[in-house]
Amino acid sequence: MIRRLLAAALLAYLLGFALFAVMLPRPADDRKTDAIVVLTGGAARIERGLTLIAAERARRMLISGVARSVRPHELALQYRASMRLFDCCIDLGREAVDTRSNGEEVADWLKARGYRSLRLVTTDWHMRRASFEIERALPGNVVVLRDAVPSEPGFTMLLTEYNKYILRRGAVLVGL
Repeated sequence: MIRRLLAAALLAYLLGFALFAVMLPRPADDRKTDAIVVLTGGAARIERGLTLIAAERARRMLISGVARSVRPHELALQYRASMRLFDCCIDLGREAVDTRSNGEEVADWLKARGYRSLRLVTTDWHMRRASFEIERALPGNVVVLRDAVPSEPGFTMLLTEYNKYILRRGAVLVGL
């Protein structure tokens, strides 16, 4: 009996991982939202956000998880973006240190501005956990449009992220 339960649990884990790896989230359509939120930590995330804010797909953008030492002009130079764009429309969030605290930082930023919709930009393999954390921190009336940046994650990256995702979901389920 115990062997069967363990075998069923292992099979569910493996099937879940296969679905997680094969069905990575995709980029979103071109609709407008009140805000764009970009999570630092992955290739092409900030570039995607800058392209969207320059195309006026939202009023304002938050880059969440920026190191305290980074200045707006440094980002503008690094990403070849207009400093005017940073001055008018981009905020640097410096409080978040992980995906969970990204959720808190984003929720506080949205609440302070009264925004009701956001486009979440992060890498495809990170989107499920990131949107889970952010949606948990937001009030229920905020619409989240998931805009995944395509990547080519390796097996180890996918397995690590899958484990983080299911462990976090489990922790929330038991109240941690």
